[in-house]
Amino acid sequence: MLLDGDEWRAMLREFQSEAWRLEALPQYLVPQESEELEAFRTGRRIDPHTYSSAYTDDLKRLQGEGKRKGRVHVVTQPLLDYLQFEFSRYYAPHALAGEDIRILDVTNRENPLPGVRDFWMFDRATIVLMHYEDDGTQISRELYAGDPAPFVEYQRIAVAESVPFLEYVKE
Repeated sequence: MLLDGDEWRAMLREFQSEAWRLEALPQYLVPQESEELEAFRTGRRIDPHTYSSAYTDDLKRLQGEGKRKGRVHVVTQPLLDYLQFEFSRYYAPHALAGEDIRILDVTNRENPLPGVRDFWMFDRATIVLMHYEDDGTQISRELYAGDPAPFVEYQRIAVAESVPFLEYVKE
């Protein structure tokens, strides 16, 4: 089943304990971000310590409810402009607001998750496969009907092999 609109937003809102994502692409082309990405390229930055948005407010609310969001992004150096933008514009303020963002840098090592594509996992039970063109343009989201156990294992490996985002950017 393909997910879009209200069905997709409900998945992000109605999980019971954890929403977790694996990101495996070096860039995601999102039309709504084009102006901000261009501003980033010209040197404009946000202050992640003072930045607030509906997303950061939601992260704080979820934390107060005992729920958590997290992700691991598989990267290789050098980072494309898009990843530098994503780190600055999203990851820094979101990590400070409570999202468990981790980086799995496979630049000088074998990828422990070869061939694993982007997905969301909700409560370690519901999997949504994220489909993208090679350039990072999203095609669709698909509710996975199979056994979630392999995805739980992918999460275990990704978390074990990665470092917290804020630690990664200090290096």
